[in-house]
Amino acid sequence: MDYMLVHIAITACIAAVAGAAAMIAMRPLRAARQAERLARAQRDFHRQREPLEAKFIERAAATGKPRGLRWVDVEFDDDVLYARDRKSRLLKALVAIEVSFEAVEGGGMEEVEAVSRVRAATAEFLYDGDRWATKGRVYFNLAPSAAVKYLASDLELVAEEHAAERD
Repeated sequence: MDYMLVHIAITACIAAVAGAAAMIAMRPLRAARQAERLARAQRDFHRQREPLEAKFIERAAATGKPRGLRWVDVEFDDDVLYARDRKSRLLKALVAIEVSFEAVEGGGMEEVEAVSRVRAATAEFLYDGDRWATKGRVYFNLAPSAAVKYLASDLELVAEEHAAERD
């Protein structure tokens, strides 16, 4: 009887060690697959970037924010920061933008001098594993890296892509 328990315990230990070894051996494969998925997402983002930017402007302007202002122009930076949502695990691309507004007639902002100032912000784009999209979400007064730091409990930095490195 004691021999049987010892045999079961040894077998369980061997199985546990084998399972742990398999998991350790799989790490490089998992990391390679993640790197491949990120590279594909980055290529897709650049292929779809122009229509994504147009959709971003359309959706952001439709929110009515900031109140009393109309979106006039948006300049997108070439650099892209990629971050992953900690809960949904969805990849996000964050791009620095400069936004110009004009006052909406009757919106209460016509006399405000600051309306004509260009605003720095970050545009957010979402990747669901197949395609990129945008909801027009914008983080005013935050550069992409600052947005990730500000949202550190929700986002983790995955990669930074500088235009000079792509060319």
